[in-house]
Amino acid sequence: MKPKDIIMLFLLASLWGSSFLFMRIGVPALGPFVLIFLRVSIAGLALVLYALATRHHLNLLLKWKEYLILGAFNAAIPFSLISAAELHISSSLAAILNATTPLFTALVAWIWTKDTLTIKKMGGLLLGLLGVTILVGWDPYQNGEPLFKSVMFSMFAAFSYGIGGVYSSRAFSGEKPMDMAIGQQVGASLFLVPFAVATLPHEIPSLTVMFSVLGLAIFCTSLGYLLYFALMRNVGPIKTLSVTFLVPVFGVLWGALFLREAISIHTISGLLIILLSVALVADLPFLRRKGEWEENASSSR
Repeated sequence: MKPKDIIMLFLLASLWGSSFLFMRIGVPALGPFVLIFLRVSIAGLALVLYALATRHHLNLLLKWKEYLILGAFNAAIPFSLISAAELHISSSLAAILNATTPLFTALVAWIWTKDTLTIKKMGGLLLGLLGVTILVGWDPYQNGEPLFKSVMFSMFAAFSYGIGGVYSSRAFSGEKPMDMAIGQQVGASLFLVPFAVATLPHEIPSLTVMFSVLGLAIFCTSLGYLLYFALMRNVGPIKTLSVTFLVPVFGVLWGALFLREAISIHTISGLLIILLSVALVADLPFLRRKGEWEENASSSR
């Protein structure tokens, strides 16, 4: 990758990693549904303004039902579940648990599209389960029921991302990335309206919370998507996938720096094991034998 692409990759990882920090700050004051409704609606508006400024022609009405489904499973539901989890767990733990998303995506693809579940992928899934167990402890109930529920919320969020990822590959073949980004945010906003209205906060949030919402919407979501699509165009999906390994690292870093969250040996061990499991499931080139990698590389040209 060129130096510019490397900088963009690390910037994207730092932005997506900071989303867990912003959610941890905003959710106690706003609640999961209102916080995420503000995130996706402001992000969607910002992306629409960007599309207008760049004279990008939007075409969302033709697949409005599909965008509603995509917005629900790839944004509204997982964002809300992660926010609810962060009422009781640290932003660092939430960021690491979210790194299991590729594992659930592989599982959903196997169930839904009959994608081959190789021995390497099955080993990665089992290794990921071990990493989560080490991360939260052998008995999550030892720290109370809220911890167990929060971990389950995080796992269901990753599973929802898996559904959204597989669904988008089947329902949006050939769609423009900008249309998908905007359609997803609009769909998520519409899905969350009744939930947000029913859980409006009773007090005006502080400036810190307001700035967290703006950071979450403008930087983590709007700018994050623009960087993501630029990387997909410049270096392709395989190299862009490496952001999966950097996001939890930044999530842990921002939590430690700004929220003084402790980094234990369980945190580091669980993170490393989960990232190794993701590498196995993703079948990254550096884990393949030389001959196998060369054969796959030549067939993809």
